[in-house]
Amino acid sequence: MTQPSQPTRYRVEIYTWRYCPYCIAAKQLLVDKGVEFVEHAIDGDSTARAAMAERANGRHTVPQIFIDDRAIGGFRELAALDRSGALGRLLGR
Repeated sequence: MTQPSQPTRYRVEIYTWRYCPYCIAAKQLLVDKGVEFVEHAIDGDSTARAAMAERANGRHTVPQIFIDDRAIGGFRELAALDRSGALGRLLGR
């Protein structure tokens, strides 16, 4: 699912479970920042979750967020990047 907003030249991906509160919060933060992203809802899909964990350096929790194919972490890491201003720099803003 791509959230419409200001186009970005960086590809942002987020692996989620549909009803996960941290996933919902992470998606909302990205929407509020005007960031387009691709969502991979992996509810109950063990193969997709294993692929996510491989990309995320072994992390199995959701959400897992990638910016320009770089593993960022989950919602807490995303929020910390936002508070410090580093998220804007990663997104070229």
